[in-house]
Amino acid sequence: MKHIRLLGTVIAVAICAGQVQAQELTGTLKKIKDTGAITIGFRDSSVPFSYLDDNQKPIGFAMDICYKIVDAVKADLKLDKLEVKLNPVTSATRIPLIANGTVDLECGSTTNNADRQKQVAFTNTHFLTASRFVSKKASKLNSIDDLKGKSVVSTSGTTNIKQLTEANAARNLGINVIAAKDHAEAFLMVETDRAVAFVMDDILLASLAAGSKDPTGYVISKDAFSKPEPYGIMLRKDDAPFKKVVDGATAALYTSPEGAKLYDKWFMAKIPPKGLNLNVPMGAEQKKSFAKPSDSADPDAYAM
Repeated sequence: MKHIRLLGTVIAVAICAGQVQAQELTGTLKKIKDTGAITIGFRDSSVPFSYLDDNQKPIGFAMDICYKIVDAVKADLKLDKLEVKLNPVTSATRIPLIANGTVDLECGSTTNNADRQKQVAFTNTHFLTASRFVSKKASKLNSIDDLKGKSVVSTSGTTNIKQLTEANAARNLGINVIAAKDHAEAFLMVETDRAVAFVMDDILLASLAAGSKDPTGYVISKDAFSKPEPYGIMLRKDDAPFKKVVDGATAALYTSPEGAKLYDKWFMAKIPPKGLNLNVPMGAEQKKSFAKPSDSADPDAYAM
């Protein structure tokens, strides 16, 4: 009888433990477990982070990182298979779609800053960039002050257009600030002389210029509207269990030799679909961010 009672107690404890474990699954992890799917938000023209190839398939540095996260989520939930749904996002829609649960991970070129951290969360930084402007060499625009009284474009819903607007007011430059729906449209405005300059993250400007009809006809300003700022994969706020899995996956990737190889694949080699090579070596701040992964929104946290 003692053995039977003991066995009954063991079974009861095991059942209770299983129930507690099931109850502990909350937020995004529970949603993914219940649906058997995870939704990734991608950009269509944020080269080389997240963009469409010739087959209209989303590819890029950030997309590769997100697929590593998907593998980690699948392993954590002990799933045999996990469907990956792809949802296009823009600068204007990315935060609302994360916040309302439509998208689970936003895989692109989104700046992690204090204002955004009030609405969403970010995993460890995957890139550092500064806000500058691109213009035609023939325009001979060397500094921010040279933009005085001219039409300048930036992308709607970005930190860059906010920085441009603030600089315009602070310096009393009288710039006509134009908001474009995406990066491709903004660059096209400079190409067609509807704007003299496009303010955006310098790495994105480099990729757009490299892929243009006249790559040597453009120049990126040395003058910057910001300190080097961190990019991060975006996820929902206040979802600690999911963030733990995501942070673990990105930290493991960045601190391994695979992290540097992935960087070189997208920034130091020819990339599809046009075979462009951005030729942007990993800087000291980037090396530091990979060696010591952080989700800090403070640019000074990455300073050497």
